Amino acid sequence: MSAEQSVGFEPADRLAEDREGVRRRFWRKLKRVVARLPFAEDLLAAYYCAFDRQTPRHVQASLLGALAYFILPFDFVPDMMPMLGFTDDAAVLATAIRLVAGHITNEHREAARAALKRGMSEAEVEVEAAS
Repeated sequence: MSAEQSVGFEPADRLAEDREGVRRRFWRKLKRVVARLPFAEDLLAAYYCAFDRQTPRHVQASLLGALAYFILPFDFVPDMMPMLGFTDDAAVLATAIRLVAGHITNEHREAARAALKRGMSEAEVEVEAAS
């Protein structure tokens, strides 16, 4: 991610440059917290868009930064705090999605809904098989 695109949070910026690291760590954390995430579908749609080969690089970079922030073990509001824990993650994700909303397609959203319906373990296997 270039300095102009950085949101000023260096750990997330560095992690976003490691696409495979984001992919692995994303699924691990999502499985642990999905039941507590009211924005799980948006998060998954952003994930599918970020790893879609048709998505422009600058959009991928923005979404990977937001996904990297989600998987960081530390952030501004600790995820373990009841009711507030994921508010910062949701804000970062909502901002990224708003910036690139035109690139998150109906197919990305349908894939997100299907993954949530099937369960996370099947969705992870499907994504790893596609890579």
